[in-house]
Amino acid sequence: MNRVIINLEALYHNLREIDGMVRGHGAWWSVVSKALCGHEGSLQALQAMGVRSVADSRLDNLEAINRVAPGLEKWYLRLPYLSVVPDVVELADVTLNTEIEVVRALSTEAQRRNRLHHIVLMVEMGDLREGIPIARLVDFYRQVIELPAIHVLGLGAQVACLSGAVPNMDQMTQLLLNRELLELKFHRKLPVVSAGSSISLALILDGRLARGINHLRIGEALFLGTDLYNGGTLPGLRTDGVVLEAEIAELKEKSLVPLGEMVNPTFESHGPDPSADQSQPGQRGYRALLTVGEIDTDVRGLTPLNPEHQVAGGSSDITVVNVGDDPGGLSVGDTIKFRPNYSAFVRAMNDPYIRKELQPPLEELGSFLDNHPGPDLDVPPTLDELQPQPGG
Repeated sequence: MNRVIINLEALYHNLREIDGMVRGHGAWWSVVSKALCGHEGSLQALQAMGVRSVADSRLDNLEAINRVAPGLEKWYLRLPYLSVVPDVVELADVTLNTEIEVVRALSTEAQRRNRLHHIVLMVEMGDLREGIPIARLVDFYRQVIELPAIHVLGLGAQVACLSGAVPNMDQMTQLLLNRELLELKFHRKLPVVSAGSSISLALILDGRLARGINHLRIGEALFLGTDLYNGGTLPGLRTDGVVLEAEIAELKEKSLVPLGEMVNPTFESHGPDPSADQSQPGQRGYRALLTVGEIDTDVRGLTPLNPEHQVAGGSSDITVVNVGDDPGGLSVGDTIKFRPNYSAFVRAMNDPYIRKELQPPLEELGSFLDNHPGPDLDVPPTLDELQPQPGG
């Protein structure tokens, strides 16, 4: 049986650790839930653990959140585009915006529904993904500030999402200064500066994230414990939050080096240390063929929990693992466990052929939380509390 196991104990631990980091910075955060692909049990578990704000980039996922955890505040991470404006206004509380035509459409739709829609203006700060050029920010803000049914919560920026460039303190200070400029020029507070992601946690720990950055959007570090700035794992976080388990369909002793001429190989040898593969012609060992492949996950992003195992390759439906000179008690029908990276995690969660399992089960989560007391998650400000008000 193939399955993704989400360890709720590890997730709860990471939630509290990250919350402490963010709270220590004087900020609050939204859980980026897009890797869950709308998995209802996981969303319910997050709410039970105390999460109050989530951010997602798929409308179907926001619909799932509304269905099973309707009290959560919802941020739509993908830039809203004109053809989905009605759905965005219906499903999301906050959107990130860079196009005036879209904001006007959001205003029209929000008026039609008699709703208030909150927006964050994304500013280009060097990642070269979405963002309003700073030189055009004042004019953009002037055009949207009085649109009916729209409240501008503040400014935002993407951090190391495309180019990998991490904005330095000078760039972040520039963003904060532009927030102050807008407040002074238009006499209205902009309470939110959302310019942080999982990579920002390392900057917080090093004291290198500008204090005025008061909202972060964090997903990968929560689920996998990843330190996206230094590599490895963030101090205090657990890496066992997600495990991919795949069933062995074949286990045989074979040559470890392919025979014949290599023509357009589709997969390079991959494992925890690819350079350690010193297989020589004629060398033999046991190989396990597993019933997951590239259709199901990112095979290159799988690291076997057993350090003696090495991913040798994969195709659309099969992953091949070298298990050594001795199969170590493994047999057909057993499973091999992997720690996925973020890409492998997302693709496995999005695969309908792989079972998703919570440990402990959702119905036992309440008892688990009662038996593991700890500091409550910080309660973020409500959107009503964050509404811009007239004033200097």
